[in-house]
Amino acid sequence: MQINNQSRDVFYVSDGTAITCETLGHVVLGQFPFIPNEKTFPFVESQDKVADVVKEIETSYQRNGVKPLVFFSIVVPDVREMLLEAPAYSYDVLESIVQKVQDDIQMAPKPKLQRSRSVGKDSDTYFDRIAAIEYTLAHDDGITLKGLEQADIILLGVSRSGKTPTSLYMAMQFGLRVVNYPFIAEDVKMMRLLPEFEIHRHKLFGLTIDPERLTEIRENRLSGSDYASTEQCKLELDTVEALFRREAIPYINTSSLSVEEITTRILEKAGMKRRLFG
Repeated sequence: MQINNQSRDVFYVSDGTAITCETLGHVVLGQFPFIPNEKTFPFVESQDKVADVVKEIETSYQRNGVKPLVFFSIVVPDVREMLLEAPAYSYDVLESIVQKVQDDIQMAPKPKLQRSRSVGKDSDTYFDRIAAIEYTLAHDDGITLKGLEQADIILLGVSRSGKTPTSLYMAMQFGLRVVNYPFIAEDVKMMRLLPEFEIHRHKLFGLTIDPERLTEIRENRLSGSDYASTEQCKLELDTVEALFRREAIPYINTSSLSVEEITTRILEKAGMKRRLFG
């Protein structure tokens, strides 16, 4: 059994977008105390493409002396067999689930290349998601406060509390139009809610974070600055959390949460329906 493993190479390989492989892989790897060095290979649909992936796997094995982990989802038999011959521990992310469903409903599956990624089949859903992503990017980090009536949710919090990655995840995975606004020094001094948000109170949701974690994140960005100091971080967080409480804005602490967990808790607390886009 491998004991030390501060890090390990991990590959996600799919004949589609590889989002499913990444999602399930992250859930599994989250149970183990090592740092994954991850690389994703989407749309591996031919022998030529899988040959390139196999070379990467072989290079990893030769360089590190241990087999990398491969989470994959591939339908084409020849491509799948080539991948399985690589020096790696390989895991078909759907195999056991598909087999269980097959046994339970007594129906044979009919695998189809990129079945869940068909734009034509769900074109409205696809373009809704694109529109949500474009809206969210346009309203990232307080760029503009126009068009708030179109927002599904408005995230508030101090700088570097997890608003941007959470916003993009919600847009990409759930097709939600998300505004995120960072409280700047002037906002903290005034300790008031912007007038633009008043008529959209039902859409407001706050993100906060432990002062120590915020200091660590800001130090990585602007080391030694007042912006990253423990005192400044604590002042901003204390002020903003007081504002959330005073204005009855629901909020959560993101310190130990992944974007998936943050999103799930926001949707649950906000009473919003999940509509996952595959």
